[in-house]
Amino acid sequence: MTTHHFSATDREVLYHVIRERRDMRHFIVGSKMDDAVLARILDAAHAAPSVGLMQPWRFIQIKQTGLRDRVAALVEQERIQTAKQLGKREAEVLSLKVEGLHECADLIAVVQEPDDGTVLGRRTMTEEMALCSTACAIQNMWLASRVENLGMGWVSFFDPEALANLLACHEGAK
Repeated sequence: MTTHHFSATDREVLYHVIRERRDMRHFIVGSKMDDAVLARILDAAHAAPSVGLMQPWRFIQIKQTGLRDRVAALVEQERIQTAKQLGKREAEVLSLKVEGLHECADLIAVVQEPDDGTVLGRRTMTEEMALCSTACAIQNMWLASRVENLGMGWVSFFDPEALANLLACHEGAK
């Protein structure tokens, strides 16, 4: 097996991309992403390390405006519930921008599929290793988006079960 050695320039580029990665909240309304660019970003996600090569992730591209609206409604419900529980910080949470669900060029749901029985490397930590593998895929997407001169953000205000139902995910998916 040939080992590839990276140059000092290669290393600096990688570290530069890592430092420049940001959680984006502002998008150009009406923009479109080239299919080839999206394919490269998803290829990068699929190249992520995965314990036992289980690759528990699935990516759902949400194109229909009506479905985006329903996802946004779930996000808004959770944002309101979260704000209510934070008392003095309620206004701060309500000011967080989640309009990107409508404004972004592509909306991708990252779904962690239910356990498929993969044992190699995760016999004692089944759930944890699936989560770590999925997180690595997301990080690869983020870095690939950045080198494509795009932004990526994520939204964590939603009820996972409600979103899984809305997206018709397999039972046990997250």
